[in-house]
Amino acid sequence: MPVLVLLRHGQSQWNLEDRFTGWVDVDLTAEGEAQARRSGELLKAEGLAFERAFSSVLTRAIRTTDIALAACDQLWIPMEKHWRLNERHYGGLTGLNKAETAARHGAAQVRLWRRSYDVPPPPLAPGGPFDLTGDRRYAGVDVPATESLKLTLERTQPYWEQAIAPWLAAGESVIVGAHGNSLRAIVKLLFGLTGKAIAAIEIPTGNPLAVELDGALRPRAARYLDAARAEALPAAA
Repeated sequence: MPVLVLLRHGQSQWNLEDRFTGWVDVDLTAEGEAQARRSGELLKAEGLAFERAFSSVLTRAIRTTDIALAACDQLWIPMEKHWRLNERHYGGLTGLNKAETAARHGAAQVRLWRRSYDVPPPPLAPGGPFDLTGDRRYAGVDVPATESLKLTLERTQPYWEQAIAPWLAAGESVIVGAHGNSLRAIVKLLFGLTGKAIAAIEIPTGNPLAVELDGALRPRAARYLDAARAEALPAAA
């Protein structure tokens, strides 16, 4: 049976600074690099062998995947990068400190923007330092001005169905190195969760989530390889 490993990038500089990051291309901290290496060591200890890797087009996810694959002697496998695996776009919150934003707008409002399934933050104003419409990574892409988790899922789902799932359906194991919200979107699809249920799911940085799948790509078992840093998971079938 195929195994899908979902790996959220290690700690980034803006994770450390508690800032809304979204599509901004922020690199890993030294701790994030260590988390990525530890992820690869855990994958090696499990004896997991991958046919292909997938990542977003953001440095923190790409480097985490590379470091983890190097640590488990699989850096040589093909890796495909796509913007549809990018983190959720945080709109007008991008770059802001989360605690300061809560003090300004109220904790309940910020919690709604962060944790609800279908309520996006205010849109990002055009022309500012975080406007990525001119970034050549997104040539021909209608770059969003903001996203809810629901909108993140809607742009992640076609890539999951067309690029990733066929490898798993063929019995191959793959690793997806991406972001908290794009990976939550995949978890929602895999486990058939409601919007309310997925809002309660958190994915820790730099901790591989191994999901064993049956022939219909339904989860048979799921667990974080670093049990000490695990978060709650939905029940597998």
